[in-house]
Amino acid sequence: MSETTKLRLLVGKVGLDGHDRGAKIIARAFRDAGFEVIYTGLHQSPEMVVNTAIQEDVDAISLSILSGAHNYLFPKVIELLAERESADIAVFGGGIIPDEDIAGLKQAGVKEIFTPGASTDAITDWVRANIHSRRNG
Repeated sequence: MSETTKLRLLVGKVGLDGHDRGAKIIARAFRDAGFEVIYTGLHQSPEMVVNTAIQEDVDAISLSILSGAHNYLFPKVIELLAERESADIAVFGGGIIPDEDIAGLKQAGVKEIFTPGASTDAITDWVRANIHSRRNG
C-alpha cells in the first residue's frame, strides 16, 4: 500500500443490538491508526451496510455484533457483497461470539473474529497485515 492510499474501513452495527460503545472505540482506534473510517450508526440492516460499503468504496467491513445473531448477520453481509459483485470487500469483526461459532463464521468467509478482551492494538495490527487497498491496481 502506498503512503498516499489509506485503507477505508466501514464499522457497522447490524441488527437490533443497541450497544455501540465498542464499535465507537474500534472506529476511533482505526482513525488514530491512520485509516479512513465510516461508521454506520446503530440498527443497520445487512443491506444498508453493504450499500454503504459499496458507495464509500471501502476495503473492508468491520461488524460489531452483540445480539447473538452473528451466525446470520455475518454470512448475510458476505452473501450480499457477492450478489453485488463486491466480494473483494473483506469482512471481519467481533463482539459476543462463542468460540464454537468462530470456525463456522470463518468458513462462511469472515476473515477474522475478535472477542471481548482483544486489544485495539492487536486489531489494528491485524488490519495492517491482512487488509489491502482495493484501489491499488
